[in-house]
Amino acid sequence: MTLRAVRAAWLYVQYATVCVIILAPIAWTVLSSFKPSAAVTAYPPALVFSPTVANYARLFTTVPLLRYGLNSVVIAGGSTLLGLALAVPAAFAVSWYQILWPASLALVARMAPGALFLLPWYVLFTRIHLINTYTALILTHAVITMPVILWTMISFFDAIPRDVLESSLVDGSTLGRTIAVIALPLAAPGIVVATVLSFILSWNYFLFALVLSGINTTPLTVAAFQFVGEGVTDWGMLMGTATLLALPPLALAFLVQQWLVHGLTFGAVKG
Repeated sequence: MTLRAVRAAWLYVQYATVCVIILAPIAWTVLSSFKPSAAVTAYPPALVFSPTVANYARLFTTVPLLRYGLNSVVIAGGSTLLGLALAVPAAFAVSWYQILWPASLALVARMAPGALFLLPWYVLFTRIHLINTYTALILTHAVITMPVILWTMISFFDAIPRDVLESSLVDGSTLGRTIAVIALPLAAPGIVVATVLSFILSWNYFLFALVLSGINTTPLTVAAFQFVGEGVTDWGMLMGTATLLALPPLALAFLVQQWLVHGLTFGAVKG
């Protein structure tokens, strides 16, 4: 065997290892959702079993799953739209004027642990009667989505040749019109990428909704938590909810791949 063949074989071994590490937990969750609850924690685990849809049947008959899903869509979608409205203009300003401190400040807020915000937010939203409302959850989740959108869009706006924008201003266009007519269309792939990434992060976030949501605004992430008890955990229902919860982010992750490729070359000019 030649050295080149050995290197190729080793490369495939690394690929296979990474795939197993990433896909094994997903496969385990999906397979467990088709097992009775007692079989999920059985040791040694049963790799060959008779699948059942009883967990999903109980989910759709005993739990208002559609309402929880709608709450997740409203919260994730609302926080993403708010993040876009705030972060896209801010990203252009950072790129145009080369002032990085607003982006750094937003990044610090994103890096801070979520528990740091919970008590002040709980007190604030309680006093202004916004607990158990979409408004409170959308505002808090915007802390997650806005920095992601901001830093994603900065790189896309930086990729637009400055000469293109300055030539529009020289021709008499205002800065606002230049942004709307030239910058945003050229950065459209970046907006799509930022939108999908922020939606996925908000969709999967758990902590803020656990404390600030109520019976009318409970998202799927918090709904899954109700199957975990002090003494007994309904593993079948939990795995079924986790599988359903993962489907929208996985679908969006596959959709965003083509936009990532477009975004890497979008706005390029030939010299």
